[in-house]
Amino acid sequence: MRRPDTRTDAVRRHDPRWRDFTSDNCSGAHPEVLAALSLANGGHQNAYGKDDYTAHLDALFRRHFGPRAQVFPVFNGTGANVIALQAVTDRRGAVVCADQAHLNEDEGGAPERVAGLKLLSVPCTHGRLDPRAVRSAVETRGDVQRAQPQVVSLTQATELGTCYRPDEIRALSAYAHAQGLALHMDGARLANAAAFLGVPLRTCTTDAGVDILSFGGTKNGLLFGECVVVLDPSRVSGTPYLRKQSLQLASKMRFLSAQFEALLAGDLWWRNASRANAMAARLGQCLARIDGVVVTRPVEANAVFVKLPHDVIGRLRETYTFYPNDEESGEVRLMCSFDTTESDVERFGTATAQEMTRR
Repeated sequence: MRRPDTRTDAVRRHDPRWRDFTSDNCSGAHPEVLAALSLANGGHQNAYGKDDYTAHLDALFRRHFGPRAQVFPVFNGTGANVIALQAVTDRRGAVVCADQAHLNEDEGGAPERVAGLKLLSVPCTHGRLDPRAVRSAVETRGDVQRAQPQVVSLTQATELGTCYRPDEIRALSAYAHAQGLALHMDGARLANAAAFLGVPLRTCTTDAGVDILSFGGTKNGLLFGECVVVLDPSRVSGTPYLRKQSLQLASKMRFLSAQFEALLAGDLWWRNASRANAMAARLGQCLARIDGVVVTRPVEANAVFVKLPHDVIGRLRETYTFYPNDEESGEVRLMCSFDTTESDVERFGTATAQEMTRR
């Protein structure tokens, strides 16, 4: 008797023409990334990072981050941050970060629950730390009643869409290192920051004194995947073991690594980030021209923060989705992606202008 055919046809459950402004995680994968995955598919490769694609990554990352860079692909940004912070702390350790850092507000307490690290959040302007803000947390060292600061974590670009200039990172690094602290960067949108600043990736990381980096790929055109990048091995220990213990060691790692090769071997990282940034700048300019709409933060990377009347927000949400940054004041966040188009921006701007005239 013949076996029954149990195959099912794939079903598309969304309109691929539609784009929204909730998050740069909502976009698909760039076609060049999908092509790289297809090339990596077929046949057999060794598992757990012993494949030919992962073997090539260290040399590739050293082109962008310097001769001592060591790379460890992982599944997601929270995992990358947890691993990186454990690699520069011990059991007494605490992490100094901005009060609005993703680490502090959007990772479900993972650094504290998984890594056992106390987060010492400090207030700052437009999401950027400076040595004075860090000093307020570092001054508690030596008190047996308090967790001991051992690392400063900054986010580039910040959760408010702003970018640290290289000299600002160097100042943080100089202060942190003088106090015996390491410097970690959450670089989920590092590519966007580098594109905005017009600098190579190493200018605001290795050359500015960052010790360990969580490097983002998902928000910049990858299907999935981030990397922990060790920039100063003398300050870091145990990264391969921490990756395994933190449930971030991929068995079929070639599919992570092949994506990063597509992103970094040429200029895809730059093209994707520049496009997202340009669309955010265009969106910010479009909204700023509408009476009653206030752009509340500098538009530097791929985020636009605007304040809208609550009734306008409600009506726009009948068609669009976006993130409420401050529900009380009416501040919302609009994110652009590598595949955001000028027509996407113009449609949203027109819809906003129409709703404002209905008030």
